[in-house]
Amino acid sequence: MNDGDELYRDPYEAEEADAYDNDGDSGTGTGTGTGTEVRTFAAPAPLHGRGFAASWWGRTWVRALEDTALDGDQLARGRRQARAGAVGAVSVRPGRVTAVVRDRDGSGRRCDVLLTELTDAAWDRFLDMAVDRAAHIAALLDREMPPHLVEDAASAGVELLPGIGDLEPECDCGAWDLCPHTAALCYAVARLLDQDPFVLLLMRGRGERRLLDELQTRSSARAARAGGGTGTDGREPAREGVRADEAFAAADILPPLPAPPPVPDEPGRPPALDTETGPPPGIDPDALEFLASDAAARARRMLLAALSAGHERQPAEREPTPRQDTVRLAAAAPGPVITGRLAGGTGGRRAELESAVRAWRAGGAAGLAVYDEEWAPDPEALARAASALERAWESGDRPRLRTAGAGRWTVVGAEAQLRVGPDGRWWPYRREQGRWTPAGPADPDPGAALAGALGTEAG
Repeated sequence: MNDGDELYRDPYEAEEADAYDNDGDSGTGTGTGTGTEVRTFAAPAPLHGRGFAASWWGRTWVRALEDTALDGDQLARGRRQARAGAVGAVSVRPGRVTAVVRDRDGSGRRCDVLLTELTDAAWDRFLDMAVDRAAHIAALLDREMPPHLVEDAASAGVELLPGIGDLEPECDCGAWDLCPHTAALCYAVARLLDQDPFVLLLMRGRGERRLLDELQTRSSARAARAGGGTGTDGREPAREGVRADEAFAAADILPPLPAPPPVPDEPGRPPALDTETGPPPGIDPDALEFLASDAAARARRMLLAALSAGHERQPAEREPTPRQDTVRLAAAAPGPVITGRLAGGTGGRRAELESAVRAWRAGGAAGLAVYDEEWAPDPEALARAASALERAWESGDRPRLRTAGAGRWTVVGAEAQLRVGPDGRWWPYRREQGRWTPAGPADPDPGAALAGALGTEAG
């Protein structure tokens, strides 16, 4: 079969199909309007070495044909004709498929297979079900008919796929039951259904464009009803949510999504937990208020970052470790009280946590990793660092540096130190009260970084 090759009409079939149109149905080709919608597919190519249907719904169609047939020999002859390419262009319209099937002598037989159209009430139930589950229509738009769509339709009293006895053959060869010509046409239709389940829906009475238009109308009306009005008790009616993935998957048929609200100028205020009723044991209202305020501030920062240009190309942030989150919270704390409580809660000392906070404020997680000495440079990284130190100062201006561990150099005669990070940047440290503490942000130039630690201008 020529996939998607519509609007082609076999000359012999055109004559016969036009005669059919003159019997009362109007319209040929494809489209909607005042007449009946018709889709015409090019003659299926000969088929070798595989079944007529690969999809489960296509196989269900074949099973309905084969379970209905009274004569297995007629079926076998129909399969041979279908495989040989004897079926001409196939016209599909509500309730009927039509084609000319040629015999070995070249003569053609006009044949039809009829399938009962759904009533308007059944279509209403189907459309209501589909609007409730946008994923069903998204699947159809992908030319899929998932089993749960058929099951949900059946639960609504709508049988989409044919069963035993639902396919009614007609052929001008004079056969009163299924003949090789109508059998061949049924096998060809199974191949069509494999490519596009909307063919089945057209046979049941509604074409693709009409279906999508009706779905969009119903979706818009439902959205309008949900957007305003109150119930009989004066309350606003409950609103059922729609999964975001389903809504975006069905973007072509749902009403446009509203524009996102603007980002607030400042984070929302946390709820006040100071009530007349005391908290349960182990619950600290002040701590909860602080955590809620911090979560609101973080949410706003994350939203601003997500809306910034190029954000989709940035790598996703890693989940912070408990150590990182403790230091981050302390860095956001309004005073020493919360810092002390965080230090006590994590089994540390406030002075150490304050030093870690300085590292965080100087460089976030990267600055904290250097402070915690989580990175030990390999020989190649050490060689690059030594070369950078050699180039950082003019001859005679170089301070005397003593190795103080992997990736750390202390200035002889001064309370200053340089540490190199994994990205090759240099972090200045100053000794205060017997502890090495961060003295500023990182710098690619070790001379500039050390000048910050010493409180001098870089040479």
